[in-house]
Amino acid sequence: MSVSTLKMFAVGGALAAVSFAAYATIQPEVASADTSIVVYKSPTCGCCHNWVEHLKENDFDVIAHDVADIAEIKTQLGIPNDLTSCHTAVLGNYVVEGHVPADIIERLLREQPAIAGISVPGMPVGSPGMEGPNARPYNVVAFDSSGNRSIFATVTP
Repeated sequence: MSVSTLKMFAVGGALAAVSFAAYATIQPEVASADTSIVVYKSPTCGCCHNWVEHLKENDFDVIAHDVADIAEIKTQLGIPNDLTSCHTAVLGNYVVEGHVPADIIERLLREQPAIAGISVPGMPVGSPGMEGPNARPYNVVAFDSSGNRSIFATVTP
């Protein structure tokens, strides 16, 4: 191997080490700011479409999948039957069920509680995607894999 080839490997290795060190330094910040969310929904549901648009308007990177059997997805993800709604999303290690507002999802990402997910059960009028007259306050419920639940937030439209 020539001296110039050895110098090239040395410089390349040094640059790789510097690049890796820089990446390792910023990686936690990038990970905590991740806003990619995978949404499973019916292809014909207007409120699901409106919720996806709400997320996009709030700078989430939405990957939407139209599925024939949304109940199967909910079962696979362990969402309790009484906490279900019309669409289901996955964000990192969390499940987001129903019409959860973007700011509550951002809070979930910031706080990173030890839960399986959050849900807005049913389809309350006034929630994102379900805008309209007669809006009423509703709860966002946190749940874990053992069946424990708590109120994560109360939303007043």
